[in-house]
Amino acid sequence: MALAASCRKSGAADEHTIRLAYLPISHALPVVETAADPELRVELIRYGSWPELMDALITGRVDGASVLIELAMKARERGAPLTAVALGHRRGNVIVAGAGVASAEALRGRVFAIPHRNSSHYLLFRSLLERHGLQPSEVQVVELSPSEMPSALFTGQIGGYCVAEPFGAVGIAKSGGHIIGESDALWPDGLCCALVLNNRMIEQRPSLAARLVKAYHAAGNRLSDPSVALRALKQISRQPDDVLRASLRWIDFSQLTITETAYRDLAERMRRYGLSEAPPEYVDFVNPIVDQK
Repeated sequence: MALAASCRKSGAADEHTIRLAYLPISHALPVVETAADPELRVELIRYGSWPELMDALITGRVDGASVLIELAMKARERGAPLTAVALGHRRGNVIVAGAGVASAEALRGRVFAIPHRNSSHYLLFRSLLERHGLQPSEVQVVELSPSEMPSALFTGQIGGYCVAEPFGAVGIAKSGGHIIGESDALWPDGLCCALVLNNRMIEQRPSLAARLVKAYHAAGNRLSDPSVALRALKQISRQPDDVLRASLRWIDFSQLTITETAYRDLAERMRRYGLSEAPPEYVDFVNPIVDQK
């Protein structure tokens, strides 16, 4: 179910209001912080799952969303009217293992959780296996809701997981987890979440779309201040401050431009690991639009 977030600039949807969807994860903080811009009227719409959010984005019930870029690429591949305009973050993903899994090799014969197969978390998992000489058939992969992963790790239902923050930090703080892989090492300059707009927003309100993207990049720069990032994260998460601070140490919200080099690397990884046979070309899916008037 979608929940309209409380925001001082929220209001009835009209041509001046921008409706942005998100899940309550650290990777969505630039969207949350953008809503604080006094020059924009932003309505934040909170969703509980990626399928619900993607349906709203594709059908135009929201103007844009912070979403797994792989999900948006798959939708665009199928003809959905979507355009990626900026990254959601850089870095910020860790692979967490349970107390009985001392290393990546110890995942052999275990269950490993990801939030969605079409995700950077799956790509990082495959990179981890490849680096440590494991075959995909040696580890069972399951999809779990991010909030369920720490408890599943604690009870031993899964041996490890990779997911958006702050749930990696939650697993370490509350479920005896430890880090066996980080996105920086496994996939330097890897892409994860992105701000994706429905093309109707860009085509019908190009000036407002450009203002949104400019404000979004400014929000990312403000989030480089840990106190600003913590304040924004506390708006969408009820985890203790020490857990939230830990999760923010692994993530960077500056320089949110989607470069063609990084995008091509992502597309190649999607092909290599079986997520897509024909991911959309950069020029067909990515448009920074910040230079539009």
